Amino acid sequence: MPIKFLNVPGSTNLRSSRPTGYKFPVGLSVASSTASVSLVDYLVVAGGGGGGSDHGGGGGAGGFLTGSGVSVTATSYSVTVGGGGTGSTNPGPQDASNGSNSVIGTLGITAIGGGRGGSQPGPTSIAFSGGSGGGAPAYSPFGNYGLGTPGQGNRGGSGASDEASYRGGGAGGGANAVGGNNQSGPGAIGGAGLGSPLVTTSQATTYTFGQVSGPTVYFSGGGGGGCSNYPNYSGGPGGLGGGATGGKGPSPASAGTTRTGGGGGGGAASAPGSLNGGSGGGGVVIIRYSGSQAADGGTIDTSNPGYTTHIFTGDGTFSVNTINTYSVN
Repeated sequence: MPIKFLNVPGSTNLRSSRPTGYKFPVGLSVASSTASVSLVDYLVVAGGGGGGSDHGGGGGAGGFLTGSGVSVTATSYSVTVGGGGTGSTNPGPQDASNGSNSVIGTLGITAIGGGRGGSQPGPTSIAFSGGSGGGAPAYSPFGNYGLGTPGQGNRGGSGASDEASYRGGGAGGGANAVGGNNQSGPGAIGGAGLGSPLVTTSQATTYTFGQVSGPTVYFSGGGGGGCSNYPNYSGGPGGLGGGATGGKGPSPASAGTTRTGGGGGGGAASAPGSLNGGSGGGGVVIIRYSGSQAADGGTIDTSNPGYTTHIFTGDGTFSVNTINTYSVN
């Protein structure tokens, strides 16, 4: 039914009072699209290196990278989570391998996998460099450890041995400290990792990542060195942050803790079944921002007051949602 404009006594006709040139709106259009979140914090931990065999050096920790206030746009970012390297086997030997890199694509953030620990015997079994470097095996020239990547980790330690004291391999480097040198009988201690303020201990426990110690969650500890089956000796302890314990016959080396980037322990000597090095622990990628959920990808947690956290324990995509601004035409 057509709308009729009525003349009310004492008033002006509504049609005649319409502003000159006025047009009634005919619809809405999208004027612009912006990201629903513009700044994020991140923690990127690579996979730890595998431990060497037979008086083997500990594996180096996976690279540790963190940052805050990084700009993002309304797009999708590929996320790669690095796996841990394999431990060396003996007899064989099958050399240990470095851990794999963890990456947030497009943002150019790449944490380097931890270096493998050195094994006995032979020049092909030397320690490798990585996010943190692997420890050198026993019977290896002093200083034959792997190097760390600046800003991500530290070098491994040197091994040492003589037939009187049966010393063992050096330890892998950690994000916060170099690997220990084996200058006494027991296995050397792995380099310590770093804590992250981006995650809570409750999140770490719920989603099984990092190593909780007190109020802090630690990552990227180096693997301990292996040693001989000799009275009062023990395999080197792993560094805080998921580093594995080195072997001492007949006890085998342990593996780096999963989702920490911890290095694998160095293998023991003189005891069948315990010569092998331990595997490195896989890494993790965490992205956090202020406020309610404004992106998709990974496991999404809102238990940390004031923040939304995306936890990637495997490969995935971090997709920033958009906000559309509408205009009337």
